[in-house]
Amino acid sequence: MKPTRSKSSGVWEFFQGLGKTFMLPVALLAFMGLMLGVGSAFSGSATIEAFPWLGNPVLQVFFRFIATIGGFAFSYLPVLFAMAIPLGLARHEKGVAAFSGFVGYIVMHLSINFYLTETGRLAPEEAMRQAGQGMVMGIQTFEMGVLGGIIAGIIVHFLHRRFHAVQLPDAFAFFSGARFVPIITALVMSVVGIAMPLIWPLFAWTIGGIGSLIQKAGAAGPFLFGAGERLLLPFGLHHILVALIRFTEAGGTAVVCGETVSGALNIFYKELSCPEVTHFSVQATQFLSQGKMPTFLFGLPAVALAIYHTAHPENRKKIRGLLISGVVASVVAGITEPIEFLFLFVAPVLYLIHAALTGLGFMTMGLLGVTIGNTDGNIIDFIVFGLLQGWKTKWYLVPIVGAVWFVVYYAIFRFAIVRFDLKTPGREKKGPSGEKEDSPETGKTIDYNARKVLEALGGADNILSLDNCITRLRLVVKDMKPIDEEALKANGAIGVVKLDETNLQVVVGPQVGLLKNRLEKLIEQQQRTSDHEA
Repeated sequence: MKPTRSKSSGVWEFFQGLGKTFMLPVALLAFMGLMLGVGSAFSGSATIEAFPWLGNPVLQVFFRFIATIGGFAFSYLPVLFAMAIPLGLARHEKGVAAFSGFVGYIVMHLSINFYLTETGRLAPEEAMRQAGQGMVMGIQTFEMGVLGGIIAGIIVHFLHRRFHAVQLPDAFAFFSGARFVPIITALVMSVVGIAMPLIWPLFAWTIGGIGSLIQKAGAAGPFLFGAGERLLLPFGLHHILVALIRFTEAGGTAVVCGETVSGALNIFYKELSCPEVTHFSVQATQFLSQGKMPTFLFGLPAVALAIYHTAHPENRKKIRGLLISGVVASVVAGITEPIEFLFLFVAPVLYLIHAALTGLGFMTMGLLGVTIGNTDGNIIDFIVFGLLQGWKTKWYLVPIVGAVWFVVYYAIFRFAIVRFDLKTPGREKKGPSGEKEDSPETGKTIDYNARKVLEALGGADNILSLDNCITRLRLVVKDMKPIDEEALKANGAIGVVKLDETNLQVVVGPQVGLLKNRLEKLIEQQQRTSDHEA
């Protein structure tokens, strides 16, 4: 019998999956942003004045070239979302899902253009901005930004899920299955495009309302964003909040080089590529990388040091590698879960304090007028978007604030661990023999034994779906009872999050993709064996 799932469970699963799909275009955007940052930094007049040899014509052509390529993702971000969402959510025929996402996005805007033309509402070129219209891949339409791509991607996902295996009558059999998905997508999205002029004002009003609330919060706006993002992270829903601020009016709207741009990250990238901009906007960067830096570059390394110093002396050597890898992930890659999950379940109150300190980092950087953009908050962002952009970014304030955060984090965590005898790595209780028991986290190496992990998950038959994001496995299981958390941790898991009766997350770290691929192969092998025996 096929297990039943509650509607709330299905909704939770959908929003988790949706947040995960955002990471594909965002990852591309982060890398392209680095290219744009390097190109603009080394082609700027201030840099050439400081280092005249960079003014070499050949070098300048190269820097302008990589800056141009770096702007690609920013220019086409909505269509990237329209393709990435159905691609990421699809369990079958992923290529068809992405192709249909592109088809749906274009057809929607063509239909909007048709409506505006037929009703005489198509604005002249000089009045497009005032009318809320713009050009999307050569089509004059509503200026919907990334939200337009998200709407199209979600609709296409549901169409793909419903029709990717449809069987038509013999006369139309050629159009059955996967071929039918882009066809039904074109038909449905043409109707959506005609209806969009009627429903878009509601979306615009909602997003504008959220943006208004954040703006009215003043200095507290970045605090609420930074703390909220950390609080949503254990549930895997932080990507949705982040996308809202980075890519929609909720993150602000500005006119840059004569073009109206919405979303904190969009504004920053546009300013980065505009030669007329001499100083980046604090209103945009206050929601970006700079806010993470006090915590990512200084606070979490201090947590690792506090855990190391409070571990039993005989266990410190065992946990050293674990802590160093966590610090490297946070500082170099901007991936924080390997450290955060060392104390999230042991002391949730400490995680709340950590979320508040992260929010304070965002607020403090904004109040000080620091203007370091991009997405990750790691040392690469600090160098490329802070140091290389010159004194105007006030990058020199980051290590000063960071030193304060280091002391505060270290003092709070060391006090809490000792005072409340928290069982962080290296502080395990003595076993019956009087020797310390090694916790799963304290092993010298992490052995991603996929077979044992699969057994700890209840076997292949217990897994309804398997996916991953940057650091964690995301699963839907039939039953939570067979899940063996200790066995999962013994084989590389940092933490286990049970969201409801069927949705499960296993936090692994940056190598999660490797484990997921091994699990998929094992599941396929077991299914083939089972089918053969049947």
